[in-house]
Amino acid sequence: MEFTGDFELDGVSPEDAWIVLSDPVAVSKALKGCRYITEEDESFNFDEFEPDEDVETLPDADPDVVAERVFEAGKTYAALVQIGVGSVKPRFETHVTIDEREFPRMVASGSGSASSSTFSMTSGMDISETDTGSKVDWWVETDVSGRIAQMGSRVLNPVANKVVSDFFNNIQSQMSAVDDEAASSVTDRLRNLI
Repeated sequence: MEFTGDFELDGVSPEDAWIVLSDPVAVSKALKGCRYITEEDESFNFDEFEPDEDVETLPDADPDVVAERVFEAGKTYAALVQIGVGSVKPRFETHVTIDEREFPRMVASGSGSASSSTFSMTSGMDISETDTGSKVDWWVETDVSGRIAQMGSRVLNPVANKVVSDFFNNIQSQMSAVDDEAASSVTDRLRNLI
């Protein structure tokens, strides 16, 4: 299955959008049903990992702390997401590798399992400037098998569209907090760090 779209972030520069979309904590907070996104090592275990609670994002977070945790090309991250799909609310245990990350483009690939289903995916985004802020063009190619795949695109497409729309609306809300004058020095410092 393929999903594509774009989303405009009014009043948000491409550079500021890039900063927030590069922060795993900000992304996980914006993604409905996401419990965490964390860098993964060989000993990582979904059943044992407990994420830190109340981790600060911009504009409150220390820029040096955010710069240390941004997505890095070549690294793999574990994401635990639980999203309702039809009558099922699967728990997706996902492994995602950042294949490419250079402003204004990020590409990732991954795989995972949930509710007697498996999936693999490749996704990406490009950020460009608009007259009023920035635009994020995004795409996902996924191959789903098992119970979830049996629901078909009639069920999966509306769920995917809702998840993406909610995600970018939440990013817009985060960015409106970052984009004021008090936060501009924070984002300026981060631009130099990442």
